[in-house]
Amino acid sequence: MANVLDLRRRIRSVKNTRQITKAMKMVSAAKLRRAQERAMQARPYAQMLINVLESLVRRTDIYNEQTGEILHPLLIEREEKNVLVVVIAGDKGFAGGFNSNVGKAAQKFIDTRVARGQNIDLEPIGKKAIGFYKRKFPAANYEKTEEHYDNDLAIHYDTIRHRAAQIEVAAEHPDLLVKTEFEAVSKLAHSIIERYERSEIDSVYLVYNEFKSVLQQRIVVEKLLPIVELGAHNVESSLEPTQEERDAAVRAAQSEGISVHVPEASEMEEEAKKFGTADVDYIFDQSPERLFRHLMPRYVTTVIFHALLESTAAEHAARMTATDAATKNAGDLIDSLSLTMNRVRQAAITKEIIEIVSGAAAL
Repeated sequence: MANVLDLRRRIRSVKNTRQITKAMKMVSAAKLRRAQERAMQARPYAQMLINVLESLVRRTDIYNEQTGEILHPLLIEREEKNVLVVVIAGDKGFAGGFNSNVGKAAQKFIDTRVARGQNIDLEPIGKKAIGFYKRKFPAANYEKTEEHYDNDLAIHYDTIRHRAAQIEVAAEHPDLLVKTEFEAVSKLAHSIIERYERSEIDSVYLVYNEFKSVLQQRIVVEKLLPIVELGAHNVESSLEPTQEERDAAVRAAQSEGISVHVPEASEMEEEAKKFGTADVDYIFDQSPERLFRHLMPRYVTTVIFHALLESTAAEHAARMTATDAATKNAGDLIDSLSLTMNRVRQAAITKEIIEIVSGAAAL
């Protein structure tokens, strides 16, 4: 059995660890509040964009009257032979099972598609997802073939894809979660859209943690392209948290004064829901083809942007819950070690008393 000095050192070490986990919990709670607020602020714009597109679809035909073709290639459905999966995980650890659960949901979806004989392209977002897939799957091999100039005299290269495996990592995005700027997300969305329009990929799926509140969240596999219904979440599969995980998240949130319910819609969001919904005939200055060409990429960018915001909030919530549990476990361990130390010390005192009494009796 350890002596009193060893137990005191261990208790001191656990107390230091508890201070660290408690501070991490407070930091994660503050970041969660900011992440929730940022997601709420982005909702009115997304709602107005959806309303405009829905209004345009209701009042115009999605097919060209002269050619009979669909007005935008993102609405075209094809047989899924090449599938792009965008996996959104986190940049850091100490978040419980957040990153591993996202990886499990993505892998389960990938396995079902591989069993169908489909080729899978992966675009992981976040250092944890990149580290996992970088070790497991090879990177896509692109060969530059011919250079040409655009109107701005910038040099561009045509590339040829040499697929060496059924599952490959097409691109990595390690810095997208650092600030989650709309312009950076727009570049990602436009690269995906270009590949879809060139028929390099036949469908696009997002794997992320859908976060509404601390109590209402789940890991979903959502179909991004082709666009089937504007504003609707086309969820292929989902992974719900267990009741034990929900209870732990609620306890952690309540200890930091964070509401566990979905935040109420702001006045701006309520007004955004009404935008473009009046039953009147709107006059569009531009042709439907031009409006679709401009608004559809914005819509795809907004969907990815919201997925990143919700995933970031979910990561902070998971880290807050994990560090809260670690703090509680450290307190329980300190109590247990203190009890053991008291017993060892009492046993040592009792032994000394017995030795003194025995020595006195011998005299």
